[in-house]
Amino acid sequence: MRIGITASGGGHTGYAVALAQRIYGKAEIVFYIPTGDEWSRSKVYRYGDVIEIRKARGPNEGFQKLLTGIPKAFFESIDKVKNIDVFVSTGSNHSVPPALVAKFKRVPVINIESSVRFTRPSSSAKYLSYISDLTVLQWEEQKKILPRGRFFGPLYERPEYEIRDEGYILVTAGTYGFKELFDAIVKTGLDNIVLQTGRVDPRPYKETKKNWVIFDFDPEINRWIARASLVITHLGKTVIDAALTYKKPTVVIPNPNWRLTAGYEDAKILAEKLGVCYQESLDPGKLLEIIEKCRGVKPREYRDGAEELAREILKRFS
Repeated sequence: MRIGITASGGGHTGYAVALAQRIYGKAEIVFYIPTGDEWSRSKVYRYGDVIEIRKARGPNEGFQKLLTGIPKAFFESIDKVKNIDVFVSTGSNHSVPPALVAKFKRVPVINIESSVRFTRPSSSAKYLSYISDLTVLQWEEQKKILPRGRFFGPLYERPEYEIRDEGYILVTAGTYGFKELFDAIVKTGLDNIVLQTGRVDPRPYKETKKNWVIFDFDPEINRWIARASLVITHLGKTVIDAALTYKKPTVVIPNPNWRLTAGYEDAKILAEKLGVCYQESLDPGKLLEIIEKCRGVKPREYRDGAEELAREILKRFS
């Protein structure tokens, strides 16, 4: 059996890894990643073959970019999506063209909704639900927004590093970063900080906070999560990694600049589900309060949705 899985960056790649960890050794896997996405490649290559397909649009890019990118991605997919027995979409517009091609080639399609969606479905999951053989929900509440879906539980990666507490606070906001949050953390006066800036320029922080550990990217970011005392992050993949994979006290601060992703209400619901802390204000004083409040708060535990889904795929589609 050969399973095709999109690993479309960020949390989408996280779902791909979580599923691959449970399937590895039981079936062959091929991953479809965005062209040039070396971070996703570094996460998935150990589990199977990797093929690049262009991604039509990033999180904050305009609709025009989507219109011009989708046809190109579709024609690439026609050539590259082949010799698989089942196709798994982990979300984002990157997954849509190869999913449609797979369906056209009569390959069963599995459609995964994001773990951060509660108030409205993601566009990719919504539209793919009409052609999918199975739409996967990570929370029971998602049945309200995707009635065709089936609940499996949250998909989270298995820990790759020993879980311990080295006393630092990890501040991260994924690939694109969150400058307003980083600037606010600087003003708190906290010393023991590890800051991952993503595409936000790290140089100003390195110049003013010489006792912090600061970097833009690290493919082994989970190592920093595993050893943190507390994690501060935006609404994204790191929330799931920190809370479910590494059992870390976590503060979720949604980024208002991400207009195409889930919003404040989704962040509140996710924080409540996971048993982690939620904060909107970037006031330095309020940040210090929420950090102190959340130290030692243990996240909730949930059934292994990735294991449940892997079992379903191997049983139903082999």
